[in-house]
Amino acid sequence: MSGRAAARAIDALRRGWAVSLRAADGAMRLMAVEGADKVTLAAFDPAGEADILISAARAQTLKLANQRAAADPDMPVLVARVPWIDADVATAISDPVLDLASPLKGPFTAEPLAAPEAAKAALRLARLAGILPAFFVTADGEVEAEVSAEEIAAYDDAVHLAIATRARLPVSASETAEIVAFRSPDEPREHVALIVGKRDSSPPVVRLHSECLTGDVLGSLKCDCGPQLHQALHQIADAPWGVLLYLRQEGRGIGLVNKLRAYALQDQGFDTVDANVRLGFAIDARDFSVAARMLALLGVHEVRLLTNNPNKVAGLEAAGIGVLERLPIILPANPHNERYLATKRDRTGHQL
Repeated sequence: MSGRAAARAIDALRRGWAVSLRAADGAMRLMAVEGADKVTLAAFDPAGEADILISAARAQTLKLANQRAAADPDMPVLVARVPWIDADVATAISDPVLDLASPLKGPFTAEPLAAPEAAKAALRLARLAGILPAFFVTADGEVEAEVSAEEIAAYDDAVHLAIATRARLPVSASETAEIVAFRSPDEPREHVALIVGKRDSSPPVVRLHSECLTGDVLGSLKCDCGPQLHQALHQIADAPWGVLLYLRQEGRGIGLVNKLRAYALQDQGFDTVDANVRLGFAIDARDFSVAARMLALLGVHEVRLLTNNPNKVAGLEAAGIGVLERLPIILPANPHNERYLATKRDRTGHQL
């Protein structure tokens, strides 16, 4: 099944357009709360009656978990619309970053979900789109894209990933490196691999590095991504040969904007795990089957993996790439990332 219907729906949501989503138990018409303003919301919902679909984690913060319609911790929650909930209030309902600046009025009431499978698929679609998992919901009206729950479930960047081009790229770690670009017709992100050293029969040293604009480019001290990137390149260069995969999965897969929202929540006292969950996302939403597909396209089926994260080992092995050895990356902490590194160690199982 093609992922193109899901890709079109993702594009529509990011533009603030309406989408129709159907599942075996029903259908719903959606507009992302973060893409709505007074004008677009009035066009989407002239009667002002569209309820608001949010994640279970967000509903718990809004004290809705004690209501029968919101009692399932794995189920999205439908918040009943009342006249005073306009686009601004809906944004405050949806975005936990605003909780301190915009105390919520409430009380809110949860409505029973008529189509729970469609609702679950809607929140999955939001996460794939990198937007807050919160929607205005109606039954009927014009839409810009249509998608099914099955098409959302089948959306997989790795399936149709292919090599787009390759070229020589001298870098500080290796003047003979080669860069390889990968592209999928189903989505716009382009992943790259940097091949360092002269390939031989030995298993390469491989690093899976998820994109981090703030750390890799701007030198953020809140994480260790930039230093890890450069350390990994030098460790690969010291081996007979190796590959660095640069994966366009910013913020552990939640996207740049949501990562910055998580940063704002960290400034309010939450650690990286709780910030992601409070936003309605997984602790780690990355898909390492993309990396496995890239390696397979390069003819690499066994690796020595440069990582502190056991989940990367498990993700590659589950996708058919043998991990012969895990090699740690050891870097010093700084005052700004000490808590971040401790959270990775204590709550997500990172090892040295």
